[in-house]
Amino acid sequence: QVQLVESGGGLVQAGGSLRLSCVASGSIFSINAMGWYRQAPGKQRELVAAITSGGLTNYADSVKGRFTISRDNAKNTVYMQMDSLKPEDTAVYYCNADAETYYNARYYRGDYWGQGTQVTVSS
Repeated sequence: QVQLVESGGGLVQAGGSLRLSCVASGSIFSINAMGWYRQAPGKQRELVAAITSGGLTNYADSVKGRFTISRDNAKNTVYMQMDSLKPEDTAVYYCNADAETYYNARYYRGDYWGQGTQVTVSS
């Protein structure tokens, strides 16, 4: 199993910045892509940004130029720097990892989620 723990959410005024962090732990053999998703009240969960183990990134159009995703493979950690925040960025942000674990001499691949961290941007 893989556990993901997010931190860094909070309340910020429009135009402000926040930095989210997510640490993965457990019987990890390797982590492929890691990413951040968000879900606002009454809306579906959507991809915000993702990054491969090699550093290739992908962003939702709504956050391009404002958010930056990065990762430290040695620490099994993914970050997201969020600048120029807007009220419409308000949501619960979830960390996601596509990871392989090694247990009882077998490899398992799974899709794992954190518990979510609230980001609220006031106007």
